[in-house]
Amino acid sequence: MATPRIVVVGGGAGGLELATRLGRKLGKRKQAEIVLVDRNRTHIWKPLLHEVATGVLDSGLDEVSYQGHSRAHGYRYQSGTLSALDRDARTLTMAAIFDDDGNVVLPARSLSYDYLVLAVGSVSNDFGTPGVADHCHFLDSQQQAEAFRQAMLNTFLRYSDPQRHADSRLSVGIVGAGATGVELAAELFDASEMLHNYGFTALESGKLDVHLIEAAPRVLPALPERFGKTVQRELEKLGVNIHVDTRVTLADEKGFMTADDQRIATDLNVWAAGIRAPAFLSELGLATERNHQIKVQPTLQSLDDERIFALGDCAACPQPSGKNVPPRAQAAHQQANLLYRNLRAALNDQPLKAFVFRDRGSLISLAHFDAVGSLMRGASARSLFIEGRLAKLFYTSLYRMHQFAIHGALKTAMTIVVDGLNRFLKPRMKLH
Repeated sequence: MATPRIVVVGGGAGGLELATRLGRKLGKRKQAEIVLVDRNRTHIWKPLLHEVATGVLDSGLDEVSYQGHSRAHGYRYQSGTLSALDRDARTLTMAAIFDDDGNVVLPARSLSYDYLVLAVGSVSNDFGTPGVADHCHFLDSQQQAEAFRQAMLNTFLRYSDPQRHADSRLSVGIVGAGATGVELAAELFDASEMLHNYGFTALESGKLDVHLIEAAPRVLPALPERFGKTVQRELEKLGVNIHVDTRVTLADEKGFMTADDQRIATDLNVWAAGIRAPAFLSELGLATERNHQIKVQPTLQSLDDERIFALGDCAACPQPSGKNVPPRAQAAHQQANLLYRNLRAALNDQPLKAFVFRDRGSLISLAHFDAVGSLMRGASARSLFIEGRLAKLFYTSLYRMHQFAIHGALKTAMTIVVDGLNRFLKPRMKLH
């Protein structure tokens, strides 16, 4: 009997955790062949991209090589981008890979599967707003975060002469007051202070104007109101200019225009308002939502094909409440855990279980200044509200839990020690 092949497309948090667990349990024992497909060669935890964008986190130290990781954990890594799907033949096509000069590195290839998992995450949704694609940075990938960091450094470097720029101010506009926008706004003040202390720029953090723009009536509209009020108060203490009930209608080289014909002048723009699944998912012949999420059953199987699964931000998974699972990192983590069990059950012709999202609470980091969070009390709808150092500790633990899932206890413990040493040996931010 041929060894079954499980292909996971997308090496984000959920996809990598799933491939790792399947590789350890099935791949190493030759009970199944596990293949992870991703267009990138390295993985970094997406909730940390705002820290990569400001240089507070050096991606070179925290990124995980898929090739090296796969060898240690019993799965196989394939570099590529999904371009087509043949459900009848159970094959997927990966687009050709080109180098910077346009030469073919790898031609288009096909890969057969017995079970396919789509875990390609989400991208920012600009809602067709004119000028956004040309004049705003996005933080959907490590490459985009690094591009913003370079633009940020160049912008600050323009204000490096203390005599010429004694009275100058620098303005950054962030559209979207969800978790990414809020955390980036706080990190920018931390970054500007460090850049000034290192002599990189003459601008002090007090000369930085950060505009956080949100179309909803408050910041963090998807989270409880008390949560949003506390975060807004802390951001205002830092000096963030918060614009709620403000819809952006145009982005250009000078900033943003709003629906009430007001201009918000900026030197650097970021778009973090809304997300959608990648558009190519609607071209695979599977049922999708308007935002390109794949429609799945509670078992995370596609409505069209019981051998195709989806998890994380790219999956529209219904819940007993009638709503879909929210696009959050903890949801992807929980779905990866269930899908690990469901795939093993499918291989053994056993019934699959339905996914039920359990909200464990929310945590928002406000740079090294603070953190705010709420922790759910078990199955109760009541939550425990926390802030300050305790919230920061819980926030850090989320990343450690992800590292534990993909590396195991020993390597995670060693990583914590190395991270502690790096805080003494290296600058507090990446300056190059």
